[in-house]
Amino acid sequence: MPNYEKMVVEAAKEMARQALTVSTWGNISARDPKSGKIYLTPSGMDYKKCTEDDIVVFDAKGKRVKGMRKPSIEKDMHIYIFQHNPKFNAIIHTHALYSTIMAVAGVELPAITEEFAQTLGELAPVSKYAIPGTPLLGENVSKVIEAGHRAALLPNHGALVVGEDMKIAFRSCGVLEKASEVYVKVKSMGLEPKVIDPADVGHMHRFFTNSYGQK
Repeated sequence: MPNYEKMVVEAAKEMARQALTVSTWGNISARDPKSGKIYLTPSGMDYKKCTEDDIVVFDAKGKRVKGMRKPSIEKDMHIYIFQHNPKFNAIIHTHALYSTIMAVAGVELPAITEEFAQTLGELAPVSKYAIPGTPLLGENVSKVIEAGHRAALLPNHGALVVGEDMKIAFRSCGVLEKASEVYVKVKSMGLEPKVIDPADVGHMHRFFTNSYGQK
């Protein structure tokens, strides 16, 4: 059985190492698809110092079952997304620079790079605004995921990606941030980013999902 506490701690440390967040902001969760338990990062702790004992565990209904730490204020968002999107078992909420720029601008991110098309599909939409830590934020972001997207930009806040597992979610974080940077820099040149044709996006996304890499 996977050690989900260890998985979340390692992902949180990597998020900090890659500068995908600022200080103690951002949060990560994983779900055990067999038990339905949700493993979440604690609130306001230095991720570089987090241990497995700092992870807070909830059952599928959102009741705390393990952990003494105060959970991330976005616990309702993570729980709500898992409850309404059962195919995904990892959520990473970042405060990375360029994806946050896109979110603050209220500009959705289309497939402008091939790796974006392959991993995230056609679009990373902007969700409706809600105050951080509120159940409404979870509902708003989940609507984006339920519509078939793997990433959402949170207005004036940051970004969120989902994945079938933590490895997939982390890969998507890097792709989202790179595509956001490319978009911002192309716009800064006074040019319009060229968007990949939806038919080509669909082909690449299906190929990447079903045939790419060592199976």
